[in-house]
Amino acid sequence: MPAEPLALDLPDGQTVSALWQSPPSPRAVLSLAHGAGAGMTHRHMAVVADGLEARGVATLRYQFPYMEKGGRRPDPPRVAHAAVRAAAVEAARRAQGLPLFAGGRSFGARMTSQAQAAAPLADVRGLVFFAFPLHPAGKPGVDRADHLKAVEVPMLFLQGSADTLADLALLRPVVEDLGPRATLVLAEAADHSFHVPARTGRKDADVMAELLDRAAAWMTGQP
Repeated sequence: MPAEPLALDLPDGQTVSALWQSPPSPRAVLSLAHGAGAGMTHRHMAVVADGLEARGVATLRYQFPYMEKGGRRPDPPRVAHAAVRAAAVEAARRAQGLPLFAGGRSFGARMTSQAQAAAPLADVRGLVFFAFPLHPAGKPGVDRADHLKAVEVPMLFLQGSADTLADLALLRPVVEDLGPRATLVLAEAADHSFHVPARTGRKDADVMAELLDRAAAWMTGQP
């Protein structure tokens, strides 16, 4: 079904755009934040929303304030967290008791996890991360994962094994240390955009289909 345009009001008086996309009879709802360099209408975000709709999951995509204004520099965490919370509230209202999840791509994933760690998002049962940015490119480290220890809901990490923003040798121990509440799903040879080289014999669409299958199954299977 066509996405429904919405407007989300933030506590500081700002308003950001959003898109609600749902199958006729959804089984779960995901509040979905975009990455740092492209907004909610980016092809990757649309592919995720379309794919999840086909798998029975509704999505609420939304803009961070800087993207709404056409800026390039991401918002500071407190501003981004406010958008995450506003989107989760609206998604919960539309979910009408369905299992509710929050997450996003890259920067959006990290802002969502930070917000959840600071104070749990109301009614959210788990977090879904598309390419969690464990560290900047070329600067391996795990400091960005420290806050994940404070997240008490289940987390799903959907990652490319060749992601330069999440060295697998560092990411695996991080996920393992989080215990049973964290699940890691790897796309072999995929980069941060889930692109795979032609030599693998696979296409990007195949990779995304597999990841979306896992994401939908995980969300609809959570208690």
